[in-house]
Amino acid sequence: MAKKRKRPPDAPASACAAEKPDEFAPERPERTLFGFKDKPADEPEPEAASEGGEDAAVAPFRNKEKVLVTCSRRIIYRYRHLMLNVVSLLPHAKKDSKVESKQSKGNALNELLELRSCSSCLFFECRKQKDLYLWMVKSPGGPSVKFLVNAVHTMEELKLTGNHLKGSRPLLTFSTNFDEQPHWKLVKEMLTQIFATPKDHRKAKPFHDHVFVFSIVDDHVWFRNYQISVPHNEIDKVDKGGLDKMTLVEVGPRFCLNPIKIFGGTFGGPTLYENPYYVSPNQIRALEKRKKAGKYATKVKAKVRRKMHEMENTLEPDEFAELWKGED
Repeated sequence: MAKKRKRPPDAPASACAAEKPDEFAPERPERTLFGFKDKPADEPEPEAASEGGEDAAVAPFRNKEKVLVTCSRRIIYRYRHLMLNVVSLLPHAKKDSKVESKQSKGNALNELLELRSCSSCLFFECRKQKDLYLWMVKSPGGPSVKFLVNAVHTMEELKLTGNHLKGSRPLLTFSTNFDEQPHWKLVKEMLTQIFATPKDHRKAKPFHDHVFVFSIVDDHVWFRNYQISVPHNEIDKVDKGGLDKMTLVEVGPRFCLNPIKIFGGTFGGPTLYENPYYVSPNQIRALEKRKKAGKYATKVKAKVRRKMHEMENTLEPDEFAELWKGED
């Protein structure tokens, strides 16, 4: 084993601190799909933030939206299929087990949102196995919107010819009615945040091949999903901006949202808006029953009037009634 060289005592300390080669390799350039991207020579170096009053550089915004999608117990199959269709359209959605539809459902769902690290929630609540309500909630501070879902048509029952890539990012279009009143502006912002797929999401595909259409007709929000069909032949290849050759083919599902109330918190809180034209399905069914009961009451009154008429206008005895009685 070689002996260690000793430094003579009269040698200067600076000789020991000779310059060594840099132990760290130069910074690796950013890699892209087409190779490494070199930094431009004229790009200035980012100045380090001083320890004094200057603020540090602000990090770029990254959309980390996650949507929890769940339903209540005793939901019927059509509404469950609608929920699964919505989950298939949102790659950033998370499914969870069913929740009991009680007064305390808000606390349970708030805990689920915190455990699953979700910032939004779509809760499909089925009542009496007839009516479907949709809670659209932003967590943790709200707001939340309660809708009545009508005109439900799932992908399985429609069997439309449209087809798009699963997990692709959609384009969102809204009718001009959303910018007329404040509560529609709030609903538009919530729909944008929940149904828009975040960029660079791990389950999302970097394509835009379908479009979500939200339109307001008769104070109801109507939802449609269309595939953007483009000819792929080399001869008929679409030029940039050639939208006249693109066509829309409906994919599904279809549903209609009737807003009931807008709350300031999650699943409750102060009421920010209440729909004055909303009529609950229970009242509609009660009116239909009264209408049917009215038909029966009309028949009973007609029978009573007939009897009273017969009693007031009795027929005179027929003098020829027993004319041929004795000949038998």
